[in-house]
Amino acid sequence: MNQALSAYAKTARTGVSQRQLEGQLLIKAANRLKAVQDNWDTDRSDLDEAIIYNRKLWTVLVTSATEEDNPLDRELKVNIANIAIFIFNRSLDIITDTRPEQLDALININRTIAQGLMTEPPLPQAKPAS
Repeated sequence: MNQALSAYAKTARTGVSQRQLEGQLLIKAANRLKAVQDNWDTDRSDLDEAIIYNRKLWTVLVTSATEEDNPLDRELKVNIANIAIFIFNRSLDIITDTRPEQLDALININRTIAQGLMTEPPLPQAKPAS
């Protein structure tokens, strides 16, 4: 988890927004998974590390997103948590029944969310309770 946490720590120093950083990290994880998938028949040596990196990244993302003081609305927090649960379950499935097509969902989810984070304006913050 050190790499993901280190990247978060560098955000303030680099001037990259948290959304952009999260998007970049999701792209990095997707690219690592895609590289394993593309070389499936010749070299799967990075499979475990790519899965672990993705799982650690999602652990950081879901932990941050679902913290009580996070301004995201409850529905979005629940959706992020559900995606993370899917990611964690699929990661376990890949470890126990390794097939290249099982990586598709992880790659596509990471890329889709990254695209939204890097192109969309920030989501509206939840309104404080009165």
